[in-house]
Amino acid sequence: MSAFCDYLVAHVIEQEVALFSASIRLQAGTDSEALHDLRIAVRRLRSLLHPVHGLPGIDELEMALGDIGRLSGPLRDLEVLLPVLEAEGFHKAADQRRPALQSGYVALLASPQWERLMMLLNGWPGLWRTAERHGVLGGLRGQVRKRLRKQWRKLRKALVDPAHDRHRLRLLIKRVRYSLEAYPQESPVPRRLLGPLKDAQSTLGDWHDYEQWLAHSERELDLMPLQPRWNELHDLAEARADISLEKLLDALS
Repeated sequence: MSAFCDYLVAHVIEQEVALFSASIRLQAGTDSEALHDLRIAVRRLRSLLHPVHGLPGIDELEMALGDIGRLSGPLRDLEVLLPVLEAEGFHKAADQRRPALQSGYVALLASPQWERLMMLLNGWPGLWRTAERHGVLGGLRGQVRKRLRKQWRKLRKALVDPAHDRHRLRLLIKRVRYSLEAYPQESPVPRRLLGPLKDAQSTLGDWHDYEQWLAHSERELDLMPLQPRWNELHDLAEARADISLEKLLDALS
């Protein structure tokens, strides 16, 4: 195989191992970061695979990873919410939601979506090597570089848009940040921007949490008393996110 194909296979297998390890920890209930680490492995796999979509086995894997991302997202939101409720003194509200989190872990790992992802990941390296032997993967590195440039242009354009959507910016920043980590030699993004990208992702993540929690408080009666406090914190998080976006934009020049 070419060195670049070897690189891709090795890094996919590395993240597959991280994903499996996180799932074992999640199943055993050994630590509170297992689901978070599982989702990070999913994101890193998606960042490795998205620039080569359309090639053998990639689209199926991307769809399977997307399914797990969607299934695990609400669980992670709940996981982050529980200690916040505890800190605010809403112990009963936290206790009432904790069983749903535990049963959600079990349901995720028993789901057909999880089984399909594991099956696809297990079979993909052999499929990829067969494709490489048959000359299907010619020009792979150039394709990756082209698609990473396109991602970067989208983010730069969104950052200077005065009517930018913070939700969309958050997703674009995540994609560019993880792509830079996945393909440091192929990415057009200067390495010095990794810090500002991480900061913007983090502050937008905080803002997104309050957006989610406020939406829940509109539907869940026991959370309604938290609305004034959460609205205040939401506005602070929004201001911090805007500052981090300005710093990221300044770092581009």
